[in-house]
Amino acid sequence: MSKYKLIGPISQLISMRELPIKGALKDENLHILENAGILIEDGNIKNIETYSDLLNNYKALDLEIIELKANYVCLPGFIDAHTHICYCGSRAKDYAMRNSGKSYLEIAQAGGGIWDTVTQTRKAEQQELMYGIVKRANTHLKNGVTTIEVKSGYGLSVPEELKMLRAIKEAERNTEADLIATCLAGHMLPKDFEGDHETYLDHISTTLFPILQEEKLTNRIDAFIEQSAFSPSNILPYFEKAKSMGFDITVHADQFSTGGSEIAVKMNAISADHLEASTDNEVKMLANSNVVSIALPGASIGLGCSFTPARKILDSGGALAIASDWNPGSAPMGDLLTQACILGTFEKLSNTEVLAGITYRAAAALNLQDRGRLMPGMLADFNLFKTDHYNEIFYHQGKLVPSQIWKQGNLIYTS
Repeated sequence: MSKYKLIGPISQLISMRELPIKGALKDENLHILENAGILIEDGNIKNIETYSDLLNNYKALDLEIIELKANYVCLPGFIDAHTHICYCGSRAKDYAMRNSGKSYLEIAQAGGGIWDTVTQTRKAEQQELMYGIVKRANTHLKNGVTTIEVKSGYGLSVPEELKMLRAIKEAERNTEADLIATCLAGHMLPKDFEGDHETYLDHISTTLFPILQEEKLTNRIDAFIEQSAFSPSNILPYFEKAKSMGFDITVHADQFSTGGSEIAVKMNAISADHLEASTDNEVKMLANSNVVSIALPGASIGLGCSFTPARKILDSGGALAIASDWNPGSAPMGDLLTQACILGTFEKLSNTEVLAGITYRAAAALNLQDRGRLMPGMLADFNLFKTDHYNEIFYHQGKLVPSQIWKQGNLIYTS
């Protein structure tokens, strides 16, 4: 088998290579290479030029040529920077009750809410969780999502959080997608914990964090700052402990009330996720920081609430990523491209801003420097859509799916 692969000709290739991490993006500034080719060496991109130039310039190499016989648009592999796809059980009853007008408290009192998923996930064996992650990851993969962040947070005890994170690690060995694990033991105060919020967080940071490092389960710590979860004051020592141990910080922030984004900025977190309740003050604060704001339109659709103020974040100079929040409660759809397109419609985002939010800006939200753009040295992760113009992809709002999905230079899916 040849060390080198040449794929083309591609009608339009969108590399995203010259676009900034922060701020608004106009479609007219998007660089489109027509009749393009991608030269791959050992899973990475060696060069991108016109197909004819690559054929001429690299004809001395032992090339495996994959010649495309139809019109294709090439986009970087999509990156979902916020999911909860490690879980068991269904919350379909919650969805029906919520749409019937029941409140969060009423649903919880009826046995629903996050604790319902915790109960179901605790009952599951590690292997069952692993199979569920792989199934959902492969669904994402067929829709062009080649890198997926996966949170724990439905265990809420040291042994159960470890079970989840070990399942995520095992799942990555059984799917072509890259899985990026995050510890969300700070999801809520477990009902069966005998102690207050501070005691629980101290227990987790003292007992769990060293095992995460010893087993290399994750380098990311997340927590939910909200009235129903943890306050800014009691989460701060938890994050400070995590940061002192070398973990990256990410925050569930400003979903229903403000306060979380301020902690994200103070801790120089990698990302602040949700932000549906963010006001102009929080938007400005985030824009003046290096924190990536992550919009989660799936939660807004699932809960019937307002969207993240994505337009304001971009116009203020902030970095905006878009993720699915795929979870069994508030965001069960899990279709990243569809959700990103819907957010673009309601928040008046350019197609370039939508694409940036699920590619290189999503990579920045995961602190990944080797993907999200198509350029020499990057992973050869990309999607080929059978169409002659990239606008068609967003116009169809997720219904136009990739015909070919390439991961690290290998064709892993074709339709």
